[in-house]
Amino acid sequence: MTAVAAPVGTRAEGVVRTLGLGPLALESGQVLPAASLAYETWGELAPDASNAVLVLHALTGDTHAAAGRVGPEAPEQTRLAASRPGWWEGLIGPGRAIDTDRYFVVCPNMLGGCDGSTGPCSPGPDGRIWGSRFPRASLRDAVAAEALLADALGIDRWHLVVGGSLGGCRAAEWAVSFPERVRACAVVAAGPAATAEQIAWGHAQALAIRQDPEFRDGDYPLGAGPVRGLELARRIAHITYRSPAELDRRFGRRGQEGTEEDRAVHGRGRYRVESYLDHQGRQLARRFDANAYLGLTEALLGHDLGRGRGGLRAGLARTTCRWTVAAVDSDRLFHPEQSELLAASLPRPVRVRRIASARGHDGFLTETQQLGRILTETVL
Repeated sequence: MTAVAAPVGTRAEGVVRTLGLGPLALESGQVLPAASLAYETWGELAPDASNAVLVLHALTGDTHAAAGRVGPEAPEQTRLAASRPGWWEGLIGPGRAIDTDRYFVVCPNMLGGCDGSTGPCSPGPDGRIWGSRFPRASLRDAVAAEALLADALGIDRWHLVVGGSLGGCRAAEWAVSFPERVRACAVVAAGPAATAEQIAWGHAQALAIRQDPEFRDGDYPLGAGPVRGLELARRIAHITYRSPAELDRRFGRRGQEGTEEDRAVHGRGRYRVESYLDHQGRQLARRFDANAYLGLTEALLGHDLGRGRGGLRAGLARTTCRWTVAAVDSDRLFHPEQSELLAASLPRPVRVRRIASARGHDGFLTETQQLGRILTETVL
């Protein structure tokens, strides 16, 4: 395995690095000939490597979970990138629940993603972009790749593995796949297996992308591709990320004052909630790859802790870690009942901690004070 490291003498918190994993065998039987993982770290690893925390992102997340610090000798571009607020900014950092003055925090980009790890928009062995040829990679494949990253960093056992949504599913898979390597596991806004409803939502999003003529069966040019399809997929997904109460409170039936072009296209103009969803679609399409979106969605829909293990309880019976299971009370994507099922199926059942939020599923990202208290009381 090879790693791209920061320059000697440069503190490199919140800076993307890349680890070459070499050939990686997948559950499908296929082999990625030269896989790699992008990741960021914060804090310093203890001499006995006992303070390592693995943070796992959601579907369209990335390695930058929190702002970091680099030395003054680092290039300006590196310093700016490191100082940018991350997606779990209120949870990770000096003095926060996951205290980077105390813990060594690692956040990898999931295998199959598009933020530096090997995925559909990476070059294949022939130098051409993988595109439609990229093999299916499951959550278990992603966890296996992350275990190789832990090996390279000298981490035999994680003090804590924590994630929300897709990241929560991966955290649970870590505890089942590598029980001896996880001291504590925190699963937030996630369940033990994808439900029929989640598969249905994912199917609608996948069709939005695949039916865009620019998808070209997955072999579109980089920088182009099914932009409209990806935007539509994001609109569909984002409805599930927010609660009905929040959408009503923020937008109601109020109209958006649009341009003349807007009024010409829509006749009646646009409701504010439509404008909001359009914005969310455009924002994602600017930074994300459609094939990666499809692949990561498929990995999430294939999530099932009991698959091939004799069922859920038998699969969880192999775990030895401390567990925290937290649910957002207004979540309509990963309903709290799914968290209850996971918690009740553990070898030693735990009480589900509730995060009070009107923001729906995305409450796992926004309610960092509540989540921080939960983690501090249970597994940190």
